[in-house]
Amino acid sequence: MKHFTIEVSDDTAATLEELVELCTAADKDRDGATSHGALTVPALLAMLAEDAAMVLSRPGSWEGSGMARLLSSHGYDI
Repeated sequence: MKHFTIEVSDDTAATLEELVELCTAADKDRDGATSHGALTVPALLAMLAEDAAMVLSRPGSWEGSGMARLLSSHGYDI
């Protein structure tokens, strides 16, 4: 298992905390029928990293193709 450390602004950290609260509420509203369950910021970032890796490991998947579109929107045409 690899560990990565990232730095984000305080504003970004606060917004991520707000986002995971909304995602966790959505998970609860769906009786746990979400792909990763209740989220924490590290769990959210791990989920996004898994989806980013699928750009290469599963390019035809909705996760991989969605992340490829996101990267392309940032100028990273792969």
